[in-house]
Amino acid sequence: MTQVYHVPVMLQESLDGMDIRPEGCYIDVTFGGGGHSRAILDRLGAEGHLYSVDQDADALANIAPHPSFTFIASNFRHIDRFMDYYGRLGQVDAILADLGVSSHHFDAQERGFSFRTEEPLLDMRMNARSGLSARDVLNDYEEEQLADLIYNYGELRQSRQIAGRICRARQERPLSTIGDLLEVVRPCINPREEKKQLSMLFQALRIEVNDELGALRDMLEASKRILRPGGRLVVMTYHSLEDRIVKNFFKESGQPDTQAQIYGSARSPWQMITRKPITPSREEEALNPRSRSAKLRVAQWQPH
Repeated sequence: MTQVYHVPVMLQESLDGMDIRPEGCYIDVTFGGGGHSRAILDRLGAEGHLYSVDQDADALANIAPHPSFTFIASNFRHIDRFMDYYGRLGQVDAILADLGVSSHHFDAQERGFSFRTEEPLLDMRMNARSGLSARDVLNDYEEEQLADLIYNYGELRQSRQIAGRICRARQERPLSTIGDLLEVVRPCINPREEKKQLSMLFQALRIEVNDELGALRDMLEASKRILRPGGRLVVMTYHSLEDRIVKNFFKESGQPDTQAQIYGSARSPWQMITRKPITPSREEEALNPRSRSAKLRVAQWQPH
């Protein structure tokens, strides 16, 4: 694989959580720059295998042939379909999901994920070949839809004010570039918290464009069909919305059983390996500031 375009966050902690065996079968559902995948392959023997998934065409540049490696060009929400195709349902030893946006996406200004420059088009699609762009969302959604997604996904209290300004502005001309959006919303942004609040707004749009939370829920559900009993699910999140979904998923009840009927709750089929989420060391945060918000949770699949 070629030079990494994204520094793997908590690399050793992720590998430890996966509990890799040389002969095992593993999935990295967020291939990106290939950093985690490369480290997993280094620990596999001839009988082991790694499946890596990414929907971004840019990730293809980071692939190199390896006898123990299969790349799947798709959204990770469909991973169970591919494991069914490869005959691996119920046989996988561990799944790794490093969620969020890679450094590459922020640094590739033309993709429209960052507000550092104003010229790029409003895009934000992880899969640039299909789906709605941020332009579509901003210019076509009803005002109430916009306000709700900005509040729910960006947690901005001034969501209705921002949505109103966007809808009034687009009546004169469509919003096309990062600069167009910034010009419209800046009067609603607290100057002392501009970077934080703009980040929250861009997060909200990115989540909506890519249906990130829906895809996460689908992938988590799929893991129950993919992992063998005793297999592990290792998930790294970067904001509270993702982390809440993962935390609640691991706490979920299994199918109702006799005990549930008596005591009113069923035992979760997940055994937590990490009682509390693992966070980056101070040294890693200093070397890679983008790791600061990361939380790593590890659980073992123990179906009833």
